[in-house]
Amino acid sequence: MKKVLVTGASGSVGVEVIKYLLSEGKYEVTVLDLKNRKTYNRLRKYKKRINILYGDVNDSVLMEALVKDHDYIIHLASVIPPMGDLSSNLSRITEYNGTENIIKAINYYNKDCYMLYASTTSLYNTFEAKIKDNIDKNNLTNFSLNKYNTEILIKKKLKNYAIFRVPLVLSNIKEDSFIYNIKGSSKVEVSTSKEVAYALVKAIDYKDKINRKFFNVGMGINGRTTYNEILVNILKNYGISFKYVLSRIFLEKNYTSPILLDSDNLDEIIHYRFDTLNNYYKRLKNKGKKRYIQKLLAKPIIYFKSKN
Repeated sequence: MKKVLVTGASGSVGVEVIKYLLSEGKYEVTVLDLKNRKTYNRLRKYKKRINILYGDVNDSVLMEALVKDHDYIIHLASVIPPMGDLSSNLSRITEYNGTENIIKAINYYNKDCYMLYASTTSLYNTFEAKIKDNIDKNNLTNFSLNKYNTEILIKKKLKNYAIFRVPLVLSNIKEDSFIYNIKGSSKVEVSTSKEVAYALVKAIDYKDKINRKFFNVGMGINGRTTYNEILVNILKNYGISFKYVLSRIFLEKNYTSPILLDSDNLDEIIHYRFDTLNNYYKRLKNKGKKRYIQKLLAKPIIYFKSKN
């Protein structure tokens, strides 16, 4: 039985990764995350089926012990925006330094260990993008810059890896962080936490075909829309939230999730797509069934956005 380590396992994608790994029935799963009330509550339901460890990817002793004993690492540990942009030091320590620590352990103890790394399509500062596009480091946010530098580190230091550039991820707004700092008029290609997780798990079976390659992981034509359209559907189906108000008023709209002209490439290899925006909105509506007041308060904003 192959052994898989998942870092950042309590995040929106991480939890879905756990579900898919378990459904496959052929992996021994170990997960790692920082311990707090949220991570504990999200992971404890799986405690009888997986190995749960609480710790930091920057703990060299811990990572050496874990890397020695695992065949695959799905590396999701990150500090997403807005915190990833507001605290450049925290972002660098978690993203770059943490990954460097894992890489050192791989190269010293287990060179055959295979890493799947979740990067970001916010590296692109264009309306449309492809993997082969040049990245302008001077225009990157703290979050994106640390992702970019980490990609270079992985490419330089590892022999077994695949890098997935992930767009805006639509997940359970009730439980997960959501990125609100995107210009409303922006055309975007998105994915869902379920579909990104499925891509990462499916990729394990296609190691030889995707090794040492970069891919954009998007929903394709079923996930292309405008950011305003996403916001309107969030407000209609889930209602307004305090985080929505704060983010849309005060945060700089500096995150990008462009149309990915080559996002079909990965699907043609590993066949991971199954979700749609409409399916996501249905799930969101189900989560917001009893949020009557929040939906009522959202109506003026929906009217305003529909007119612009």
